[in-house]
Amino acid sequence: MKLAAALFALGTLTLTRAAPSPFQKRAAPQGIDVSGFQPNVDWAAVKANGLTFAFIKATEGHTFISSSFSSQYIGATNAGFIRGAYHFAHPDSSSGATQANFFLAHGGGWSGDGITLPGVLDIEYNPSGAECYGLSASAMVSWIADFSNTYHAATSRFPSKYRLPIVIYTTTDWWTTCTGNSAAFASNNPLWIARYASTIGTLPAGWPFATFWQYADSGPNPGDQDLFNGDAAGLQR
Repeated sequence: MKLAAALFALGTLTLTRAAPSPFQKRAAPQGIDVSGFQPNVDWAAVKANGLTFAFIKATEGHTFISSSFSSQYIGATNAGFIRGAYHFAHPDSSSGATQANFFLAHGGGWSGDGITLPGVLDIEYNPSGAECYGLSASAMVSWIADFSNTYHAATSRFPSKYRLPIVIYTTTDWWTTCTGNSAAFASNNPLWIARYASTIGTLPAGWPFATFWQYADSGPNPGDQDLFNGDAAGLQR
């Protein structure tokens, strides 16, 4: 994969491309993502390690609210992180709109304050059943669109072109299997890819690059280890 700076400008993904060069871990802002499995993050220590951003689990399905979200979010904020929330999807339990609204009501909202990342739809392997939650590829694409469009409309700013896109977190394997490798979201939704390897690998259809890369599920800092594909100024924007 070649390096491309992905910049969020006024809630719209703006793309600029640098000269071709490998995507080096140390060349990009580092972050983590955490959930209730890491209830007591020492945010000051993580900040001292050079990390600058964090994604924090807020909700799952349409009934679960992470009991750690508030303290984690406040802790990250107080330590000076650029931070945002994510929602773990259960497409078999309720509609995309229902879950998007649940997410928005319990931590997934967005503010143009310069330190809040767009919300994330974590859509991946079913932890307790069929890999694709019993949905066909076309039904899964429709579900994701329902979630994305609901979030997009709820975070709109005037004019409408400044509506905020949901970030999609997934793996290439799951996306290929469960959406038929749909390219329907590549033009509007930033990609956060999970691949625990030294290279980012093949991406889902349509996306020329990933905006975020979860490259390890453990490391020197709590939770999963992440990179932003750009520079610090781009992450801020």
